[in-house]
This record gives sequence, structure tokens and C-alpha cells, in this order.
Amino acid sequence: MNGAHRRAGVLLGTVGAALLAAGPVMLLRGRSAREEIRTELANQRITFPTHGLPAQLTHLAGVPVDSGAQAHAYAEMIKDHLVHAAGGRSYAEITEELHATGGDDEKLEQLRQTVFMGETLRGSLLSAYQAWHLTTLVTGLGAALTGVGAALVATADALRADRRRP
Repeated sequence: MNGAHRRAGVLLGTVGAALLAAGPVMLLRGRSAREEIRTELANQRITFPTHGLPAQLTHLAGVPVDSGAQAHAYAEMIKDHLVHAAGGRSYAEITEELHATGGDDEKLEQLRQTVFMGETLRGSLLSAYQAWHLTTLVTGLGAALTGVGAALVATADALRADRRRP
């Protein structure tokens, strides 16, 4: 076997070993991050209400929010409540309306505070949902890197075995 094949085998083996090292690390980090998200969501003690849920969420009545999908569902429920409470107006629109009244409208001030708090909680839940997806991506990439690394190491080993044959 010539020098080019030897270098290719070394390169494949090196890259494969690096991927075999990186893949499991990504798998572990993805899993630990997902557990961290679960723990943080559980610490918030958010539970779906037992009544007044939209039809598509009734199966979650009384269920604590502890996953990305549940965080997203709860965030969408908050969005629906805010649209109803604010008449479709955003926090910025309500603030503008409040300023136009000279800032003396107590009802608008309370509505602005409600929308602000709702949007803040909704944003936090959507961040958890997005982080949940990232853990899926990291875990999937870790599995893929592990598989590709193993394939590259096996290929490098096969090249070395071919090189030893007479």
C-alpha cells in the first residue's frame, strides 16, 4: 500500500476517534440538559388548570408542565388568554393607549401589567420549548457522530488490515 493510502487510513482513524469521543459527550450533554429543563420546569410548579382548557388540551388537565411540548402548549394557552383579555392588543399598543390617556387610566394600567406578566411567562415557556428542541438536536448529533466515528475507525482498521496483507 502506498503512502497516500497510509495517510488516508491515519486521517480516517484520527477523525473517527475524535468523533467517537465527541459523540458520547454530546449524547450525555443533551440528556443532562433535558433533565435540567425538566427540573427547572418542575420547580416552577406550573400545572394545567382542571377546567376551562381548550378542547385540544383537555387531556392535560391537572398535569404539571415538565416537558418542552407541555411548555409550548401552556404558552399557547397563555397567548389565547392574553388575546381575549386585551382584545387582541399587544403590550406596546396598550402602553401607547395608556400614554395617550395621560397615564391615569387604572383599568388600562392593570391590563398592561397583566399582559406584561403573561407575555413574560409565555416567553419563558417558549424559551424552554426551544431549549428542549436543542437538546433533541444535540442528542441526535451525538448519536450520528458516534456512528460516523465508528464507521471511520472501522474503515481505517480495514485499510490497515489490507496494508498488512501480502
